[in-house]
Amino acid sequence: MTLPSQRSLFEIPDDVTWLNCAYMSPQLRSVRAAGEEALGLKAQPWRIRADDFFSGAEALRRLFATLVGADVEGVALVPSVSYGMAAVSSNLQVRPGQRVLVLAEEFPSNLYPWRELAQRSGGAVFTVARPEDGDWTRAVLEALDERTALVAVPHCHWTDGTWVDLVKVGARAREVGAALAVDATQSLGALPLNVEQVRPDYLVSAGYKWLMGPYSQGYLYVAPQHREGRPVELGWITRKGSEDFARLIDYRDEFQPGARRFDVGERSNFMLVPMATAALRQLQAWGVGSIQETLRELTRRIAQGAQALGLEVAPEAYRVGHLIGLRRRGGYAQDVPARLAARSVFVSVRGDNLRVSPHLYNTGADVDRLFDALAPLL
Repeated sequence: MTLPSQRSLFEIPDDVTWLNCAYMSPQLRSVRAAGEEALGLKAQPWRIRADDFFSGAEALRRLFATLVGADVEGVALVPSVSYGMAAVSSNLQVRPGQRVLVLAEEFPSNLYPWRELAQRSGGAVFTVARPEDGDWTRAVLEALDERTALVAVPHCHWTDGTWVDLVKVGARAREVGAALAVDATQSLGALPLNVEQVRPDYLVSAGYKWLMGPYSQGYLYVAPQHREGRPVELGWITRKGSEDFARLIDYRDEFQPGARRFDVGERSNFMLVPMATAALRQLQAWGVGSIQETLRELTRRIAQGAQALGLEVAPEAYRVGHLIGLRRRGGYAQDVPARLAARSVFVSVRGDNLRVSPHLYNTGADVDRLFDALAPLL
């Protein structure tokens, strides 16, 4: 089901064309209201009860679990992808000579941890070359064999929206005994994903892009077999019995159940948690499948406009519906984003791609404005 324009739920001026959700989502009015209410609460800390250190985080944990089809015990609250991947790295065994598979031109937060892991373990990072036809799934499956310890891939490439069939990759990883770690930052909230189908060992996502939430609130899913692992931090709130503030002096080695041991310190964040909660509730109301269907209509229109200007786009079968790269051989002039911004049209350049990433606040009129502003620059 496609959705009508949701622009009224955002604070976007009529003359602004924001086609840059992959950079950062605009803040929903409901998310801002939740933040303002939280700000007032912190001004009067006597209103914050001991139970509030737990209840808000647990509500957010449940919402995220529902979003990805997971059990709530598998969700940890983290501040960033790099934090989540640090937890993965510290719990992953890579033997000398084994490989960690990553995509070419991957986002740095899903590369640097594996370089460091390979260096300390004697393993190696293997980069899957960008396929000319855009079929990342085939390219990853061809590289994935018994030498692989970990496949660290996104659901779609952050530069151009070309996608990876995680169900097929996950099945092949299990066949060869490799782990699967997914960075879902550029897809989760706009592209359906179910961890029961994909069966990743770990899945991490930042929350300020397609999850429509505040900066520094992210999520980590941990499969059951890894929930007894080593956390990045050893804080108080993740320990068993931490709800009883009067007895925190009775130190405990046991952790809270499930993946809670991987929660970041101060995970109760009284500002960010209510804002992220409001964002996930709105996504739930829209429906991720409906978001994807609606945005795919826009990216089809964008693809047609790009090809009319001689730009290249990946075949629709190999790209997601919410993010598209308009590739120009040799790349774009450095000042193109600024010149578009001068006309209140906002996109990003990533590699040789002009990355266009609409959301429900965009319409066909925004696409027309993009190409009216872009055409003279080519």
